[in-house]
Amino acid sequence: MAISAEEILAEIGPVQEVLDAHDGVVTVLDTSDGNIMLSLDGGCNGCSSTPMTAMQIFYALMKLDSVNDVIFVNGELPEYMRDFINQKMAKEAASNENSSGDSEPRGEIV
Repeated sequence: MAISAEEILAEIGPVQEVLDAHDGVVTVLDTSDGNIMLSLDGGCNGCSSTPMTAMQIFYALMKLDSVNDVIFVNGELPEYMRDFINQKMAKEAASNENSSGDSEPRGEIV
């Protein structure tokens, strides 16, 4: 199932609100085969928070079943951040599979 640029932009809605306040722009360049190609432009150029913004976008989009990968053409997501998110998502998936249904809060301190 293909995903549209509109669906991608809708999924990153909370991040987009922050970008709007700082003149940042997410440009969806391609969505072929579930490989989402993005560019962070406008106020994102030269901003020291751009890697964190890219990390939030990557995390939000990788939760979608129709997304295989998220590629930032400007290189805003360092490999160590990508690895961190992938490990976090693997832990979340394992935790969801192993949840016993009790009402005790679960989590970890990072």
